[in-house]
Amino acid sequence: MRNFKMDSSEITRIALWSGPRNISTALMYSFAQREDTKVFDEPLYAYYLRNTKAKEYHPGADDILKSQNNNGEEVVKMMVTEDSKPVLFFKNMTHHLLDLDRSFMNQMQNVILTRNPKEMIPSFAKVIDNPTIDDIGYAMHTKLLRYFEENNINFTVLDSKQVLLNPKRTLKLLCEKLGIPFDEKMLSWEPEPRPEDGVWAKYWYNNVHQSNGFGKYEPKVEPFPENLRELLKECQSHYEILKEYSIG
Repeated sequence: MRNFKMDSSEITRIALWSGPRNISTALMYSFAQREDTKVFDEPLYAYYLRNTKAKEYHPGADDILKSQNNNGEEVVKMMVTEDSKPVLFFKNMTHHLLDLDRSFMNQMQNVILTRNPKEMIPSFAKVIDNPTIDDIGYAMHTKLLRYFEENNINFTVLDSKQVLLNPKRTLKLLCEKLGIPFDEKMLSWEPEPRPEDGVWAKYWYNNVHQSNGFGKYEPKVEPFPENLRELLKECQSHYEILKEYSIG
């Protein structure tokens, strides 16, 4: 097998900054099909749990804390020094950043992955009751976007709907933005767990484990939960800003 170890300056480091229930796992599976790529599943999750009250209500929190490095600074150091393959894909939840120094992002190809909150919030609420905007990352996404602009840091905004409507076209656009060649293998995978999955996969990844590619986009048809209307209103303004920047 080819040894990919190489000079750090030659490596494309992709940092996906997603909200939950946002095809982020499917996108990680997509990149995992590339021979030149190694993927990492939410390396900052344990850091987030250790430093917030989220550990009180996230399923499997104790196992997550035991399975990962809880030190955010050390995780960031790993993200900028890992050199095992030419392309490294770090799937992150934006709200996991907390107060970490963001200067490392200048060494990454940053991708903000968003989704219409009208579709995302009900899906998330099936696992986490009564979520807040801090749980789902929309405000952090726009804050991050402004940080990228103010500091002249590369970023791309990707709307999950566009990926589902036309995976090949949208992934080609994304790869072009990232400066890497598109690979047809990114469009499909085996319907099974991956070794890179975090220990939380059994709570969140059932759909992707049964899939062999990006699913067809299907609008939500069930009524939106009335108790989450205020949260939707709060998130919608952030989503409208993100949509203005999205590719596809």
